[in-house]
Amino acid sequence: MANNRRMSGKKGAQVGSGGNRRRGLEGKGPTPPAEMRKGHVKQRAAAAKARRAQGARPQIRRGGGKSSSELVVGRNPVYEALREGVPANTLYIQQFIDNDERVREAIQLATERGNINLMEAPRPELDRMTNGLNHQGLVLQVPPYEYAHPEDLTAAAYDNNEDPLIVALDGVTDPRNLGAVVRSVSAFGGHGVVVPERRSAGMTAGAWKTSAGAAARTPVARATNLTRVLEQYKKEGITVVGLAADGEAELGDVAALGGPVVVVVGSEGKGLSRLVGETCDVRVRIPMPGGAESLNAGVAAGIVLYEASRRRA
Repeated sequence: MANNRRMSGKKGAQVGSGGNRRRGLEGKGPTPPAEMRKGHVKQRAAAAKARRAQGARPQIRRGGGKSSSELVVGRNPVYEALREGVPANTLYIQQFIDNDERVREAIQLATERGNINLMEAPRPELDRMTNGLNHQGLVLQVPPYEYAHPEDLTAAAYDNNEDPLIVALDGVTDPRNLGAVVRSVSAFGGHGVVVPERRSAGMTAGAWKTSAGAAARTPVARATNLTRVLEQYKKEGITVVGLAADGEAELGDVAALGGPVVVVVGSEGKGLSRLVGETCDVRVRIPMPGGAESLNAGVAAGIVLYEASRRRA
């Protein structure tokens, strides 16, 4: 068979690698430790540890930020918020208010805190502030909540040489459920809660009250896109466990709860959204021999967190 390739007999310099091939084979030195590799999760954890050692607060990055300020109105709501330790910066008191027991107790609690301004204001001004709500002469201003970044939660876990234990909420819109989840995360040694920016409960005064003080110890992070955050957690080696009534695994059979894990809880009615459900490594059901169809987010998260805590112990 004829060879159609044309062989050149021309002599002279030949095209070569110019030494690049040899240099390409040369070693580049030992691989730096994970703590020194830019973008590595352990590098972020080391940076967070350094900031904390210097007394710096965790940096609020993209996806964190602040919520808007909130007003708590009415004598009983204001008193309950102050009693439960909800953060506040100003207590507005109507001029010439009837000084009943609830008013005196609210003023006393605010005074004992030492960092709440007491402002007297005429009734028309309070009507304007509250858009005509029945404030009963007491209005409490709650400052914006400072959300963490989802990466801060894992960094704090690695900083303490612990496997991350995080709860993410998908479509949970009741602040009381958020507060209950925060309380459970704190009780069972979790590292925080992640909520989406949209169509989700935020850290309102109601959530603070339900957390029973745990919100002061347990960070809540806000995600622009929950699915992307879960995917990033998976890249870090964290198992994403979703709760679903029709889950393919039963809670007691999921060994992953003993390691780094994110537990995703959906709304009581709709459950997990499609994209979030598809992102989960495993969907888990909680056995309910009593026949209940579903549990609210706070109760469901508490059950799974207890199981995770038991396995880790």
